[in-house]
Amino acid sequence: MEARAPRGTSDILPGEARLWQEIEATVRDVMRVYGYGEIRTPVFEYTELFARGVGETTDIVEKQMYTFEDRGGRSLTLRPEGTAPVVRAFVQHRLHGEGLPQKLWYCQPMFRYERPQAGRARQFHQFGAEAIGSLDPALDVEMIAIPIEVYKRLGIRGFEVLVNSIGCPVCRPAYRERLKAYLAQRIDRLCPTCRARFERNPLRVLDCKEEGCREATAGAPAAWDYLCDECGLHFESVQRVLAVLGIAYRLDGRLVRGLDYYTKTVFEIVTDGLGAQGTLAAGGRYDGLAAELGGGDYPAVGFAGGMERAVLALKAAGREEGKAQGRPDVFVVRLGERAWNEGIALAQRLREHGVAAQIEYAAELGKARSMKAQMKVAGRSGARLAVIAGDDELSRGTVALRRMDDGTQWEVPVERLVDAVKEQLGGGGRLA
Repeated sequence: MEARAPRGTSDILPGEARLWQEIEATVRDVMRVYGYGEIRTPVFEYTELFARGVGETTDIVEKQMYTFEDRGGRSLTLRPEGTAPVVRAFVQHRLHGEGLPQKLWYCQPMFRYERPQAGRARQFHQFGAEAIGSLDPALDVEMIAIPIEVYKRLGIRGFEVLVNSIGCPVCRPAYRERLKAYLAQRIDRLCPTCRARFERNPLRVLDCKEEGCREATAGAPAAWDYLCDECGLHFESVQRVLAVLGIAYRLDGRLVRGLDYYTKTVFEIVTDGLGAQGTLAAGGRYDGLAAELGGGDYPAVGFAGGMERAVLALKAAGREEGKAQGRPDVFVVRLGERAWNEGIALAQRLREHGVAAQIEYAAELGKARSMKAQMKVAGRSGARLAVIAGDDELSRGTVALRRMDDGTQWEVPVERLVDAVKEQLGGGGRLA
């Protein structure tokens, strides 16, 4: 057996994990200030959820899902996207009874069988939010504002907001037929995939990245010219709120998104700094999904952002990975047989009081290294303080405390070690 992760998956090693933790902490705080509660759904669902919710003619359902039968013969699918499971949970647990809109967020792994490339994997991670139970255009804009706030806090710049409206079941059929008439005159210029989409899902042709298809659809009619009165008013209101919040955006008639549940507003936040996978976050409104899944008529809107792409954007902005191990506040140096054991207890006591403490571990059983060797390890660790515990000092009930920056050293009673360390750390935490 070759020890390798499956194709399309990757290990997040401790150094890079620092970037992930920064993104996750930022997402969590932004969701808090916007009033969203965290939800965690199962990693697999019944396959029907995605076939009905996402759409049987979408690329996800037709080509990309990891589907299997369990021992009971039930068809299950690893979660390929986050919205349908959240709405399923909303319906199943009758969350409408807790007040509307329900504002929920998540940060979870997803799974799609795709050709792996930078920013696109078979196991990937998304953070996202869903607001269920309101038609207010302000919520559409909130779904754009949340990821923008996340990226600004992280220091990610140079992105653009694209916005479109694809109408609703009332007005979309007329646009669909007009688009098909336009495409019919150019069908020989479309790629094989888009020719197959022509009858079943013609709007997806607008989203094709093949150069021939983009040229053939350059003059395609825009959905916003066919909106009914309700959708037109909603789209105008979305643009008005964007202007009020000072969010710059560009209307993009090609923007349709790849999932059948979308209605009215769709949007993407894109950057040109990540190559082909330049979409940082995307979403839109999906007013009929709850009803499709057996719930009531609860309009909704949401977005999802790629964690891997946020990491790539941070690296592109010059952010470096952290050290493989966290930098300790204190390194405990142990000298002598008694100190070798009691020093472990000193480190443990510091940890229990919130101080990051590290010790050196023996390479061979019963063979401790010299003080000089241990101090070199302490210096490489980045610790600001060293606690030097020797048998003689411990017999007097004391240890030595040394500042690593200037070598200043003094003795403190063992019972005062925690207080003395915290005083040097600034009271109750890490050294600045």
